Amino acid sequence: MTRRRLLQILVAVLVLCTLCLASCGSHAPRSIPAVNELRSVDHSGIERIYFLHVPSRLYEEVPVPLVLVFHGGGGNGTSLVGFSGFDKVADREGFIAVFPDGVGGNWNDGRENFASESHQLNVDDVGFTDVLIETIASEFPIDRKSIYATGISNGGIFCHFLAGQRSGTLAAIAPVAGEIAVPFNEQFNPDDAVSVLIVQGTEDRLVPYGGGEVPGGNRGEVVSTDETVRLWVEHDGCDATPVEQSLPDKDPNDGCTVTQYTWSNGRSGSEVILLKIVGGGHTWPGGPQYASSLITGRVCRDFDATETIWDFFVRHPKP
Repeated sequence: MTRRRLLQILVAVLVLCTLCLASCGSHAPRSIPAVNELRSVDHSGIERIYFLHVPSRLYEEVPVPLVLVFHGGGGNGTSLVGFSGFDKVADREGFIAVFPDGVGGNWNDGRENFASESHQLNVDDVGFTDVLIETIASEFPIDRKSIYATGISNGGIFCHFLAGQRSGTLAAIAPVAGEIAVPFNEQFNPDDAVSVLIVQGTEDRLVPYGGGEVPGGNRGEVVSTDETVRLWVEHDGCDATPVEQSLPDKDPNDGCTVTQYTWSNGRSGSEVILLKIVGGGHTWPGGPQYASSLITGRVCRDFDATETIWDFFVRHPKP
């Protein structure tokens, strides 16, 4: 049992005792029914779909974290449930996970992307996320200091875009295979500090480690991973020099090694971490080889991205 789950159980027990003392045992904390289903909400005249996972053993009186998981280009939220495994971690750790759908399978992430429907229509995905959070919070007890976002590829790029405009809402983000979009980098000026975990492979052919054009024709550009890190480190006010360490090479056959760089002591306790996957591709570490390695590159097996991301989130709530 993790420290966070133990704390939630202790809080629930304290709430129960308090209610019993206050009402001579006539009331008790009410449990919340588990949810694992597709839902929809209207935003700007568009029906927006999302998959909501609420684990069992939650109580109305005990606020819990909310994790937003954004799919990659051409995907959908439902496909990312099993792909990422965040539903299983939510069951174990006691948080709510939501997997929304982008319009036409894409997120309007700040790129000048003329091939994507969401970009062509200039869909307000930041506004949709606001509505999504409030919709969930109106029904379930959300801890406002523990709202997090992660995603892969287009979803990872969108995490940067979202946090850049909703830094007061998000405590931390963890983009996988996704850097800050061009030209959003030129307007990058969040209000608050946000902790950031960046997971990026050096052999990513679809969102290049060194930045530049996203292949596929008129799909816009991203800045490099190093520039993405620099923007967040400077904004958060972290230490200028990172602590560097090599992670254990748990699978010598995966063709990848991982170096972790940590910039600490940011404002409001924020921190920026880069997991540089040398030899890694456009993939979710520890996840499936969802397409040919000739297209996506290698999957790193030295760590589990989902577990690592959740551990990072747990350590970085809003102060």
